[in-house]
Parts: sequence; C-alpha cells; structure tokens
Amino acid sequence: MSLYDLKDIFDNIHVFDCLESTNQTAKEPFFYFAEHGTIIIADNQTAGKGRYGKSFHSPPGCGIYITFILHPGKLFFSTPTLITAFAAAAVCETIEALCDKSPKIKWVNDIFLADKKICGILTESVNNPENIQQIILGIGINFSDPPEGFPAELQSIAGSLFGTSEPTLTRNHFIAELINNILFSEDLCNEKKMLDKYKEKMFLLGKSIMVNEADISYEAAAIDIDEFGRLVVKNSKNEIVHLSSGEVSIIYQNSPDEMTKFV
Repeated sequence: MSLYDLKDIFDNIHVFDCLESTNQTAKEPFFYFAEHGTIIIADNQTAGKGRYGKSFHSPPGCGIYITFILHPGKLFFSTPTLITAFAAAAVCETIEALCDKSPKIKWVNDIFLADKKICGILTESVNNPENIQQIILGIGINFSDPPEGFPAELQSIAGSLFGTSEPTLTRNHFIAELINNILFSEDLCNEKKMLDKYKEKMFLLGKSIMVNEADISYEAAAIDIDEFGRLVVKNSKNEIVHLSSGEVSIIYQNSPDEMTKFV
C-alpha cells in the first residue's frame, strides 16, 4: 500500500522548524484527540528526549525527528510493548531499502551502523482513567553529521546515516518511506514475522553482556527475544531472566561457543 494512495494522511502531518521535543508536543492538549497516524516532524529539537530522561542531540538540518500518534485499537499487536521492536525493525527496513546499508539493533531501541548509534526510539503513552488512549512513538535519526561535529561527549558513540558524505536522498524521501513502513506495514498484523525481523537485526544475541537494571549490575549471556519483545538472558547462576527494561552493553565480542561460563 502506497502512502501516495492515501492522501488524507497529509492533513495529519504537522511540520515545525523547531520544537523542544516532538514527543512532548504530541502529548499537549491540541493533540489529545488526534487521529491514529497523526505525525509531528521537527527540523530541530532543543530538548530531544531519550529513555530514562536522557537527552537526544537534535541539531537543525541534519536529522529526522518524528513522532507518530497511534491508537492501541488500530494496532494488532497483543501487547503495546511490541511497538518499540516493530519501530526498530521498520527503521532498519527503511535504511536497507533506500541506502544500501546494513544497520543493526541494540536492544531495546537503538539502531547502530558501523558500531555507532545513529537512531533512538522512545515509546510513551497517554492514559485516561480506564486505559491507554494513545501511544506516542518518537524516532530520532542522525541523517548526516552536524557541520560542527557531534559534541565531545558523543563523538565516540554517535554516528549518522551518511556521515560527512553527500546524502544519496533527501530527508523528505526517507521520511515518506518510513511513514509507509510504520503505518502501512503488513508486519502490523503478523507478530511472528515482525519479531523474526527484529531478532535477525539484533547484535547482542550470543554475546556476553553487562546488564544494568535499577541499582543492580551483573554479567549475563544474551540468549533470545521472547514473544513480548523482552531480552532473554542467562546470568552466572544459570537463571533465565526476561528483561523488559534496563540498560545493556557488550562485554566481549565473543562467539556463542565461548559462553561456557553461562552454560
């Protein structure tokens, strides 16, 4: 299904030069009764948001900062927790289709290219007293390197889709394809297919990782992704843990047969 066959969607695309945060704007009263598929785009964010209150560097002219307002009743996933996994797979699919690059996913919501983070995803909800009214899906993509470069604290970890090279397409072209892959994907009706794509792109599986969960840190082996999009790990006590939140990082660039300490 093509975006251009559904012209009504253009009435629900809101484009701004600068916002504090597209996700924050999506939660303001003006959008409280917004239709499913309403989209907010900004060229610049002054207070871009990541998970756990972290900031997302969002300079003008070189990034894609977009938020989708989704209605749970219009989605067919068994649990809203799968939305982040679906979005990560959709971003990867868009990059592969348009840019001939091979991105990877770091659980749960980061996209990497050449060992640098190029995209973050933040999923939030707007609730009424009885249920979830809206799902706010924010996606921030570093399209090109900022002219002044990334801040010093990000230079070792942040990258962009095209780096300092001339992009082979416009940000608008990329956004149009991403909208197709978020709102009209067949994967919205096929959890297994979507999770298979998500797992295929994960670079943590089969690795020894450090898990930081609340105030606890421990080593574990990343084993699988379960049906709810949770990371399945085995700790040093051979206990199986299903992580729905937390920060993880790779300890060793090892192969699965080197994980004997967890077997």
